[in-house]
Amino acid sequence: MRPMLATPGRPQAGPPTGPSWVHEIKWDGIRLLADVHDGRLRLHTRGERDIAVAFPELAGLADVAQDLLLDGEAVVLVDGHPSFGNVVERVHTSTAAAAQRLAAARPATYVAFDLLRLDGLDLTSLPWTARRAALEDLLDGVAATQLSPVFDDGAMLLAATREQELEGVVSKRRASAYRAGQRSADWVKFPHRDRRSVVIGGWRPETGRQSRLGAVHVGLPVPGPDGMPLLRPDGTMLLRYRGRVGSGLAGRAGEQLRQLLAGVAEVDYPFDAPIPAVEARGSSWVEPRVVIDVASLGLGSQDRLRQPSFHGVRADLSPADLLPEGPA
Repeated sequence: MRPMLATPGRPQAGPPTGPSWVHEIKWDGIRLLADVHDGRLRLHTRGERDIAVAFPELAGLADVAQDLLLDGEAVVLVDGHPSFGNVVERVHTSTAAAAQRLAAARPATYVAFDLLRLDGLDLTSLPWTARRAALEDLLDGVAATQLSPVFDDGAMLLAATREQELEGVVSKRRASAYRAGQRSADWVKFPHRDRRSVVIGGWRPETGRQSRLGAVHVGLPVPGPDGMPLLRPDGTMLLRYRGRVGSGLAGRAGEQLRQLLAGVAEVDYPFDAPIPAVEARGSSWVEPRVVIDVASLGLGSQDRLRQPSFHGVRADLSPADLLPEGPA
């Protein structure tokens, strides 16, 4: 199952008001469906990859019920504040020993906000209020887990999360069913900064230092008539150009990304429109496979990202996850 997604809200309008809506904190973590069956815990990313080995501190979820499916986020707190960089690093962990070391140094908390299945009963068709009521006491005493708090006043919560430098707010219609894999207007998100996921289609070295990463060229998959990514004649994905990202690539983060890109096959220019020669000069074009998060001031002229900065590799996402409504 893929998680239900929220639609972007209009910042000038703010969160919806009235008794039909409830509001939650938008945590700066990794979205995970916690699936328990036959005593085994699976933690599925949005791309349906099981990364339970990366979060050994969440093993207690397996004891909550014989059959269970939760929606929530894995969050790593640093000095009481969610750190996306620390939690996304955990997604790359593939061995139990490495995961234990990271869990000891920067433990994660699973913040649950929805209950989708319990003891063989599919709850997704029930209204949010019923699912939330069933979830209320389910996680009491379970290590490294907590229930996401809810609030009636969305404007107040938006102001408070801005003041505390949290990611933002998600507003949910109380009567809404859970629509797996769909982006629904019943859930509306209001982030405090514009951060989005994009796909790397090329890179170029730092000027005067060929061994260091200077910038990456990024874009989004072009959807085909069947809703799947449009492919080029060579079978690789076609990308719509969104600009060049250089900020945030200094030091260890840039070196790790350079090493990752060194293992990606080179291809012909993968974007749907040419870019100026001065921007393309010295660039290598790679198979559109690596998804990263960038923060920016939104889109400017020619739909380019304004002042984008690198925020981490999204190993939990595939390029197809970035289509307007997700994969068909």
